[in-house]
Amino acid sequence: MASCWRVATVILLAVALGACSSSGEGDDVAAFEDIAVAGPDIGVDSSGTVAVLSVETSIDAICAVAYGVGEPVGGIATDQEMEPAGHRDHRVVLSGLEPDTEYVYRLQGVGVDGRLYRSDIFTFRTPAAEESLLGSNLALGAAVLEVSSEFSAAFAASNAVDGDMGTEWSSSGDGDDAFITIELGEDTRVGAVVFRTREMADGSAVTETFTVTVDGEETYGPYPADPDPVPVRFSGRVLRFEVALSTGGNTGAAEIEVYGN
Repeated sequence: MASCWRVATVILLAVALGACSSSGEGDDVAAFEDIAVAGPDIGVDSSGTVAVLSVETSIDAICAVAYGVGEPVGGIATDQEMEPAGHRDHRVVLSGLEPDTEYVYRLQGVGVDGRLYRSDIFTFRTPAAEESLLGSNLALGAAVLEVSSEFSAAFAASNAVDGDMGTEWSSSGDGDDAFITIELGEDTRVGAVVFRTREMADGSAVTETFTVTVDGEETYGPYPADPDPVPVRFSGRVLRFEVALSTGGNTGAAEIEVYGN
């Protein structure tokens, strides 16, 4: 069902964006600033390939961000809330970015009052790519052997190992009991792991620490769940990532990374 409403939301926003573009700044389109009470704020990942926009609105709304280079076209993103209805705390992941590049973006959306809203144009710049000494992410495309649960097909476990920060694995309310088990292509000496937590705008679903169980035997951690690689030293093929401490709710991961040889 969630994948169905996500498609419906995208269609609705496409209609709204088209109406905004065709009507310009006429009476049918209000300033987004009229309902924005906090933000927009942009946080850019150190990789320079993804950014997270946060904004709070005074009324329930369905919002989208149009972004691109030179003008706000070419990319569009909506937030990762679990419900189809409008809401007030918005968190939108802008993925597929290029490092060391200036981007232009604009917020647009539909309010519960039936009006279309459109913001001014804003800009942000991604940082230059840092040379990594870790090598390739060995979890990319790994087989998912087991998962505690999936909120829906749109939040499948495979999203945690697809290399796309714009997709997420979400459990169905597992909180600290959430886990995902992946199989690497071969036995690997692992030197670093990353668990990039998903999170909801209301502060729930944030994984604070996680553990890793190797080949069903020894468990390592807990480690902090953040974008920085955590140095480890173990060898194995099957890795079970478990949420150790979280803010509860639909915990999961935007991306899991494994580095080694």
